[in-house]
Amino acid sequence: MSPYDPSAFPPFAVTVDLAVLTVRRHALCALVVRRGEQPFQGRWALPGGFVRADENLAEAAARELSEETGLCVWPAAAVPAAVGAPDVPASAARESTTAVPANGAHLEQLATYGDPDRDPRMRVVSVAHLALAPDLPAPRAGGDANSARWAPVEALLDRTRGFGDEGDFDAEGEKAAPLAFDHARILADGVERARSKIEYSSLATAFCPPEFTVGELRRVYEAVWGVALDPRNFHRKVTGTPGFLVPSGGTTTRQGGRPAQLFRAGGATLLNPPMLRPEV
Repeated sequence: MSPYDPSAFPPFAVTVDLAVLTVRRHALCALVVRRGEQPFQGRWALPGGFVRADENLAEAAARELSEETGLCVWPAAAVPAAVGAPDVPASAARESTTAVPANGAHLEQLATYGDPDRDPRMRVVSVAHLALAPDLPAPRAGGDANSARWAPVEALLDRTRGFGDEGDFDAEGEKAAPLAFDHARILADGVERARSKIEYSSLATAFCPPEFTVGELRRVYEAVWGVALDPRNFHRKVTGTPGFLVPSGGTTTRQGGRPAQLFRAGGATLLNPPMLRPEV
């Protein structure tokens, strides 16, 4: 075998980019940061950064998530099997015995992006991750970002509207530029992953607090899918799968009206039959 010569191959860097999604004011929102350095200085982008020499991809993604949001990743034993894999047989459903921390978030690897010209600095391969968490507070900027905010996914991905500090426009009243790099594509892929997986898995509960009502869970589905759902049909489907939702023993009036029963995510990680996304 001939000796390996590293200099014979062009150098490239590896980054992790995060599509961090939450539901705020009944709308699906993503975390974006305004870049403080070149390239794309002043443009909005997804949070992320370069993978350090002493960390693996999961560690890099968890570090970036913590730095940008203050969230920690759910313990592996607390993540339902169906949430972390796109195709899980019914036999894989299991009970989760590890408590989810109050500031925990679901984090999973999304896809790898390696177009040669995606970063003007050098060849950069990004391993994107999808993070989901309940309604989150105002973010803090870190790294090479000089500001951060939550923005509706619809505005970020609608190229005809753009996205800026004042509504859909930038400070000069011009249409805002699209997300930096290929981050619009990454965000679109992350949103579609979330939309498709809540059809059959317990992923939607990652947007909810530890205890929630069926109505609050329904509003998560409505925000992620962008459609209105029939409350009675929804209640029947999510409570019809044994162990999908477990009564917590309490009630709440935080949504107004009569006291509503509180639930928590149960051990059944697959919704059977699936709740198919309505066509719009």
